[in-house]
Amino acid sequence: MTASGVLDLARESFARRLWAGAYRDFAAADAATPLEPADLESLALAAYLSGHDEESTRVWTRAHHEALRRDEPMRAAEYAVHIGAGLLFRGEAAPAMGWFARGERALEGCGDCPERAWLRTWNAFVWMWAGEFEKAHPAFADSAAAGRRYGDLDLLTMARLGDGITLVLQGDAKAGMPLLDEVMAGVTSGEVSPMYAGIVYCTVIAGCSGVFDLRRAREWTEALTRWCDAQPELVPFRGNCLVHRCELMQLDGSWREAVAAAQQACDHLSGSVKWDTLGSAYYQLGELQRLRGDYPEAEESFRKANEAGRSPEPGLALLRLAQGRADIAVGVLARAVSETLEPTARSRILPAYVETLLVSGDVESARGYADELKEIAELIDAPYLHAMADAALGAVLLAEGEAGSALRILRVAATTWRTLNAPYETARVRVLIGAACNDLGDPETATLEIEAARKVFDELGAKPDLDRLTGPGPGGLTAREAEVLSLLAAGKTNRMIARDLGLAEKTVARHVSNIFTKTGVPSRAAATAYAYEHHLIQVR
Repeated sequence: MTASGVLDLARESFARRLWAGAYRDFAAADAATPLEPADLESLALAAYLSGHDEESTRVWTRAHHEALRRDEPMRAAEYAVHIGAGLLFRGEAAPAMGWFARGERALEGCGDCPERAWLRTWNAFVWMWAGEFEKAHPAFADSAAAGRRYGDLDLLTMARLGDGITLVLQGDAKAGMPLLDEVMAGVTSGEVSPMYAGIVYCTVIAGCSGVFDLRRAREWTEALTRWCDAQPELVPFRGNCLVHRCELMQLDGSWREAVAAAQQACDHLSGSVKWDTLGSAYYQLGELQRLRGDYPEAEESFRKANEAGRSPEPGLALLRLAQGRADIAVGVLARAVSETLEPTARSRILPAYVETLLVSGDVESARGYADELKEIAELIDAPYLHAMADAALGAVLLAEGEAGSALRILRVAATTWRTLNAPYETARVRVLIGAACNDLGDPETATLEIEAARKVFDELGAKPDLDRLTGPGPGGLTAREAEVLSLLAAGKTNRMIARDLGLAEKTVARHVSNIFTKTGVPSRAAATAYAYEHHLIQVR
């Protein structure tokens, strides 16, 4: 095919939104004969939408220099805006600001124009994320006016997006969310170009998740999925979208799919182009691995999350709790709570802290933090937070011996979790409801609740929760002690058992000591005989 034929094919693919094909053919045509500015723009955009971020930046940079050479300042500024926007969306604020400054320099001597409004908009986003709302808000208002004046729907959309997110970050979700809905209505109707439509989707979904608005997060994630499906060669779900999609899949009980999506997110975000959400992707993967009982893998994921700049709490502390190291978990979470002041951020740590304090036997402290979580839930007034707070308070009441009061609030929590379509959280509350019913002299209802929870745990693959429901085995052994005894009987050393179970060697030694005490045996050989006698040998 001739060079002109390849170029025609590239243009056709671009018009049909076949981004990978357009990128391939534009690149081939460019290699034969350097592209003119309009086609060079298409090459840069096709590269971005098909996931070739570095190549997109390189092409936009080349176009910027070519525009300067041709003395086309507004076009040069436009390309600088595209480069800076891509960098900013990946979390690379400093390089982004450098390109915005280049855009400003290109416009020296030019009057008011759309490109100047675009630069004002992206600077406003930087101010917004830095918490400088008093600077961001008027800048977004000016940009929205410019978007209307110039008939630039992309500019108007981004300005309104920034205005809505600014309101949400200032704690006014009631005013901000309807504005974001308005923005999304324009995106779903096809009024916004693909590059900015993707940015809007991901930003809105992140905003919804930030204020625990799961209904909107689900609806817009579904809309984003449909939008991506209509463009089969589009690289779907970038940045925060990948992580929040995994969170929603976990909440919905699609754990197998969530693990695959989280691994995909880690691979994508740790590619040649680094994203600031990489740590959150590894954290989400670690959470799923922890819930499934894959402790060594979870430990590694939390370590990578920390390396990428995302605190591994409360997930890592809950992992330590599951490994029988409650003292370590309490210390870590006490530190995390003491240095976290913002209510929304505290609400993400407090449920784990309450759970850990209850396991360690500090019911009084657990009550104080459960009450605080309830206050935050009342302040933010999101169903997700109400469910977490009610579950935590119900667990505390149960530990305080107030089974009747616990049962009432736990049933409210279970109903809210069901409404949110959160099977795992519902099942955990049902275990507590079963315990409350048992304390109130109703073992039949207790059995029904616990068996219902067991079925959900089994379907999800929540092995640690299933183990906790198993209860004491022969000799009063816990499920974990029985597991350690099985490995001991297989001839494994404490170090080998620790590696297999993802535990500290000291924890294994404590389990072995407890096994000797409970079974009345004096040695590992006698413990092995006990394991065979009571059929505690597992095939591994």
